Amino acid sequence: MEIMIVGEGLLADLVFMQLPKQYRVQRQRVLKPIDEQIDLALVLQDGWRPHEHTEAEKLFQASGIPWLRAFVSFGEAVIGPLVRPGVPGCSQCADMRRLMAGRDRKEMWEYQFQLTEEGGTAVDVWSSRTGLWQVCHYVIDEVQRIASRQQARLHEHIQLLDLQTLASSRHFFLADPLCGHCGCLPDDAPELATFTWQPNPKPSPTSYRVKSLDDWKQALRSDYVDARTGFFNGKMRDLVSVFSDVSVNLPLFPHDEATAGRSHSYVHSEGTAILEGLERYCGLTPRGKKTVVYDCYANLGEQALNPVTAGVHSKEQYALPGFPFQPFDPKRPLNWVWGYSCIRERPVLVPERMAYYSLGFGDGTVFETSNGCAIGGSLEEAIFYGIMEVVERDAFLLTWYAQLPLPRLDPHTSGDTELELMIARLQSVTDYELFLYNATMENGIPSVWTIAKNKKQTGLHLVCAGGAHPDPVRAVKGALHETAAMLNTLHDKFEANRSAYLRMYHDSSLVKKMDDHAMLYGLPEAAERLDFLLGNNRPMQTFAEAFSWQGGHTDLTDDLKDILQVFRKLELDVIVIDQTTPEVSRIGLSCVRVLIPGMLPMTFGQHQTRVTNLKRVLHVPVTLGYAKQPLALDQLNPHPHPFP
Repeated sequence: MEIMIVGEGLLADLVFMQLPKQYRVQRQRVLKPIDEQIDLALVLQDGWRPHEHTEAEKLFQASGIPWLRAFVSFGEAVIGPLVRPGVPGCSQCADMRRLMAGRDRKEMWEYQFQLTEEGGTAVDVWSSRTGLWQVCHYVIDEVQRIASRQQARLHEHIQLLDLQTLASSRHFFLADPLCGHCGCLPDDAPELATFTWQPNPKPSPTSYRVKSLDDWKQALRSDYVDARTGFFNGKMRDLVSVFSDVSVNLPLFPHDEATAGRSHSYVHSEGTAILEGLERYCGLTPRGKKTVVYDCYANLGEQALNPVTAGVHSKEQYALPGFPFQPFDPKRPLNWVWGYSCIRERPVLVPERMAYYSLGFGDGTVFETSNGCAIGGSLEEAIFYGIMEVVERDAFLLTWYAQLPLPRLDPHTSGDTELELMIARLQSVTDYELFLYNATMENGIPSVWTIAKNKKQTGLHLVCAGGAHPDPVRAVKGALHETAAMLNTLHDKFEANRSAYLRMYHDSSLVKKMDDHAMLYGLPEAAERLDFLLGNNRPMQTFAEAFSWQGGHTDLTDDLKDILQVFRKLELDVIVIDQTTPEVSRIGLSCVRVLIPGMLPMTFGQHQTRVTNLKRVLHVPVTLGYAKQPLALDQLNPHPHPFP
């Protein structure tokens, strides 16, 4: 086996001296082009020279030579990863994950950039002979594993060694699909967006998942959560909430994003929180395919979605000073990604800034949220739950804008013991009274609106939530989990900022952020805005009277086809953008964005509402018997919605 050692310093000397004699070893002080046959390269440093790792990546990837590095940074030795040319997961991926998982990622990024400019540190102050001797043993152990064709310990892993205590730990990292050295994403194309329906047998007719969360539990923990290199770098159990809530931290460069899982088990909630975080990550920007279509709508014609049909802001909103979006111009070039129309059964181009919700600024046309994003154990499962989210938010907003006096549901007629116990627990430990309403729209998919009303004088006065699911009991349970997460945990924040929310009550333009919407309705003064629900005297409905959806197929794909048939009859298209990234597909997950042009998209910030060109909000009240004639735009509820 031909080995090349690159580096000068004590670590390189130790490895050179300790490598077994059966290996043919060459030595280079600095990186330079390689002419001879090399089986493995070792880049060894007593300090940290990030620019040399970048150069090594370029050199060895081009030469087809596997390589392993070891260096010292801030008193910690980093050994690995073992990089195999052409295989995702290189040194730059490892550095990116390690940097992102750190709490001081911005400062470390700036410092790494500074080191790159200045040439790095030759010797770290903690690079003692004893510590580097230990590093030497890790390097030689990996070399021997490679030579004997054993499973490498440092492929997709790095070993971290504290040179003060010699405490050591091994950490898995995920390859970065956008890496400029080992990333290999395909160009976006119509055929990549096209799919045919696959069978999805369910564990039981009452199940709407193709796999249990228990099937994912171990992989979700081991592959994604790690304080040093993880996709998620922390988790927290909420011991205050009514139910078992867990949040995980998704580190993004400008900020940390917490995603939550809510269930009756902390173990189950942890898995749900991880899935929620993966879904959030997939929806931020294209990481599964390279966007290649840049053109104007006027040139694309029938093969592209007209963004106006998905709802836009009004002329008055676009004219606001500093408004971050531009009116749609069919002659202005945009980036487009390929989606698939489930109703027309063909690929369709969608503006990239409508398909990925962090891309709403710059040349964006509308404010986009995660509305319709979902993750699942199959593409069909992800589409199913993406549709459910669109239906839930549409029902909530249509109810709000049209002020529909929904019939109240009798919670004691559900026939579900778990739901009865959930309601009893929520009302007994929080001093909140629960109101359930039937918010099912013309599509017939069971939807609910819930209101928790405080009996005390302190804390949030009203908390609203929504849910949608073919099984109305599950719709209610989902809404209750969302509600319960807010009742106790936001008490202190609300009381500390009550004066700010009172100003929002008097001036709706001050409602700018997502939290503002829910917190505003913590004010008792705002309760009058929900009199159209709380004050109506319509008779309560039983679950049997309220919901008539027929489901219960043994295959989830058949359930999905039933739902698509409903939208086909309503002449509403269902467009699926596959947002799946290599990070999630590695364990068999799929992630999608579902757009249903014509349905109301969730927005936050009163200045960013989107109802222009969405005529359903004006006509559905007539279809459902709540109004005798279509509404006018100036009749819609002018106040900020209370969606949490």
